Parts: sequence; structure tokens; C-alpha cells
Amino acid sequence: MTTTTLPCLWFDTDGLEAAERYVSLVPDSQITEVVRNPDGSALTVSFTLAGREYLILNGGPAYALSPAFSIQLLCEDQAEVDRYWDALLEGGEESRCGWLQDRWGVSWQVVPRRLLELRADPDPARAERAVRAMLGMRKLVVAELEAAADAVPA
Repeated sequence: MTTTTLPCLWFDTDGLEAAERYVSLVPDSQITEVVRNPDGSALTVSFTLAGREYLILNGGPAYALSPAFSIQLLCEDQAEVDRYWDALLEGGEESRCGWLQDRWGVSWQVVPRRLLELRADPDPARAERAVRAMLGMRKLVVAELEAAADAVPA
């Protein structure tokens, strides 16, 4: 038998609704199991996002989610960043540097792959300019990150 690990997110009561929303947004995602309480409400929800397994426990109000745990979505382009950002932000709250908290309190990092490329640029000054630009943003904007990286220092 192989040991498996997966993140478990503690929700109050609406974990199934959240999981349904998440799998509707991310390709290669699905709900794989719902374990129900005797009253029919969902106790746990097993699901995959982009093939990665997660578990939600509707454990009641004793604990709350925090930004200490986040899910990072690496996006191919600005259109994908915009789509995820807008969908996940609905009823939630923007943060900084590509982070947001959705309406259930789950923290997400919506990151264009281009940022990773810019951060790894062989020219450390170019990489630093891109990172500085990121630090001033809420939703990450690829064109602005590239413009900052390419800016000629004064």
C-alpha cells in the first residue's frame, strides 16, 4: 500500500458548494466522493483540482481558514489570470501580489507563468524590477510585469 497525502480544508458547513465551484473553474477537476452526515448534509468532500487531490471537512465554526494555506494557480497567459481572478474573487477579497481570498475564506495565488520566467531571468536587475512591480500589484498583469522588467534604469 502506498501512503498518500492531501490537503484538508476545514469549512463550517458549505464545503460542497465551494468544491462544486472550484471544479467548475479548473480543467481536469472533479468531485470524487461526498461522505454524508445522518441528516444528509455533506461531512467531507473529496475532489481533484487539475489532477491534485484535496479534501474538505465541514467541521463547524471551531476553526477558520487563513492565508497560511493557499492554492496557487499557475496561469498560461493574462486571459487565464483574468478568468480565474474574476471568478474566484466573486464575493471574496483582493489581497496583494496576485493573492485573493474567495467567499469561503480560501486563499488563492493567481500567478502567470511569465512571472516565474521573469523572476528567473539571468539578469538579476531585470528579475528584481519584475518582482518590485509584482509587489505593487493586486491582480498580476503580465504586460506591466514585462514593462517593469524591461524598463531602463534612470
